[in-house]
Amino acid sequence: MPLRHPYRRLALIKLYFHPSPNPMKVALYLEEAGLPYEVVAVDTRKGEQHDAAFVAINPNAKTPAMTDGDVTVFDSTAMLLHLAEQSGQFLPANAPAERAQMYSWLLFVASGIGPYTGQLVHFKHFAPEPKDYAVNRYDFEAWRHWSIVDAQLAKHRWMLGDDYTLVDMAVWGWARAIPFALGADAWDRLPNVKRLLDEINARPAAARAEALKSRHAFKTEMDDDARKAMFPQNARLAA
Repeated sequence: MPLRHPYRRLALIKLYFHPSPNPMKVALYLEEAGLPYEVVAVDTRKGEQHDAAFVAINPNAKTPAMTDGDVTVFDSTAMLLHLAEQSGQFLPANAPAERAQMYSWLLFVASGIGPYTGQLVHFKHFAPEPKDYAVNRYDFEAWRHWSIVDAQLAKHRWMLGDDYTLVDMAVWGWARAIPFALGADAWDRLPNVKRLLDEINARPAAARAEALKSRHAFKTEMDDDARKAMFPQNARLAA
């Protein structure tokens, strides 16, 4: 079990949340670490991420974001690192080799897994035709990145070895979306990622994180209003 850090939290964390991969991995960390927090729902299909009050917290107008007292953090990777540094939980040993591996894999998820999987979902399920080139590119790159993760997990129980860390939580956030992104048969090619997903899903903290989405009436329809909120770049095509 992770050791509690002597840091004494004086303010309640506010997590600005939508039940998509990046906010979910932060919610999982908060639940695993036992840190008290309040959820502030941001319904992205209603365009609430563009509201001035939220943009003041995250100028990139994307979920998640977080306030920790008078500290504001946006970008899910920055949030995981902030929480881990403050709480001292789910970090590898504070030694150069171990921390280098943590940063390498954490940023691999941030710069590769997330963007390529997310863009594949966009072009495969939501983009207008013609889109063959884009779907082919992002499908190829998503598979390539996930295959690298699967190979790492073939050598270790967890991403960094024998211990469960914030890197596994980052992978979990996106692994939940693999069937939608890569297809229902994706697990046949990614058995080690599936093992990690199942093992984390069996943890009580994951069940609590998953339950957050049912506490708020998030919009599920991808209608014209949702497309305007989610894909504002399309207005340039109409012009």
